[in-house]
Amino acid sequence: MRLDEVRYSLESLIHKKMRSFLTTLSILIGIMAVFALISFGLGIRDYANRLAEDMGKDKLFMMPKGFGPSASDTSFMISQEDLDFVAKIQGVKEISGLYYGIAEIEHGKELRYVDMMGYDTTKSEFVRSSMTVDIAEGRMLKKGEIGKVVLGYNYLVEDKIFSKPLHIGDKVTINNEPFEVVGFFESIGTPTDDQNVYISYESFEKMKPELKGRYAQAIIQAAPGFDPAELADKISEKLRRHKGLKEGEEDFFVQTFEDVIQTFGTIINIINGVLVLIALISVVVAAVNIMNTMYTSVLERTKEIGIMKAIGARNNDILNIFLLESGVLGLFGGLLGVFFGFLVAKVGEFFAANAGLGLLKPIFPWYLIAGCLLFAFLVGAGSGLMPARQAAAQKPVDSLRYE
Repeated sequence: MRLDEVRYSLESLIHKKMRSFLTTLSILIGIMAVFALISFGLGIRDYANRLAEDMGKDKLFMMPKGFGPSASDTSFMISQEDLDFVAKIQGVKEISGLYYGIAEIEHGKELRYVDMMGYDTTKSEFVRSSMTVDIAEGRMLKKGEIGKVVLGYNYLVEDKIFSKPLHIGDKVTINNEPFEVVGFFESIGTPTDDQNVYISYESFEKMKPELKGRYAQAIIQAAPGFDPAELADKISEKLRRHKGLKEGEEDFFVQTFEDVIQTFGTIINIINGVLVLIALISVVVAAVNIMNTMYTSVLERTKEIGIMKAIGARNNDILNIFLLESGVLGLFGGLLGVFFGFLVAKVGEFFAANAGLGLLKPIFPWYLIAGCLLFAFLVGAGSGLMPARQAAAQKPVDSLRYE
């Protein structure tokens, strides 16, 4: 494409700047929505990858089939006998059961209902690493400690759980039992997790003696040199036989952390796909608007096309001019869409953080920006293809006689 063709196309767009700007608005909205949604999707995927690195891909989870961990039905539990048996299987480096229940936590005159976890304080570091969080203030529970509690991050924040933030040494009542706060975990990124309370086996069993030795979940670490997926199958097979269960009728399941991340990623991809498809509707509308604008431009400049052809312009020259104009309209809308998409994503991040959803952090890699701009340009150029071909096909004589 020659320089004078580029200059002519840009001058035409500038001359009709209001029409050009209004045409780009629809593609702006579409690119803005696509950019913001994909940035959040990439951010969540990045969070999952960092989680995998922090926790390590050698972790497995064993859970009972049935109700969730907070259910009161104790028939859906992992027994101490199950844990002892699995611990002896070759390839299992570490295993620890977790108690779960509903906690009625009271501070002053305020009462809240939250999830409570009881863990083995002799394996505090193993449990903490499996949760992928560190202590924000204070300390972890000591071996066999009773009457002490570590709280989730939101207890440090005003009006998140209680009207006033808690501090190390504060007294709380959990299920009518007195506890002293000895630590706070860092934010996990979800409101439910960040309001949990964590106590020792001994405190949990004192509070709920009927659940002693009946765990809601078990965390397993594969020994070096053992493939976690193969180990999960091995544990499932051996424990099924040990419990005398038929294949397919297991009352438990073993899942690798990699499987959990993959399932999580699949769900996120489906949600993002649906949202992006909805956003692409506005891009389709934008393509129609650009096509309509270019058809109008061809009609308005019929005589100009005739004059250009009369003085030697070829069909390809005319085609290039109108393709460039429609492409620039798309690119300009894409630039504005990326800019406003960035602002929308940052505003969304702010509100998500205030709502306790710290994991919702968008990221903006270069390929996302370049991809959105290229996509916008191609949508614009593609939408202008038919009007450009119509302009290029006009005969000089007919164009010069057009009124």
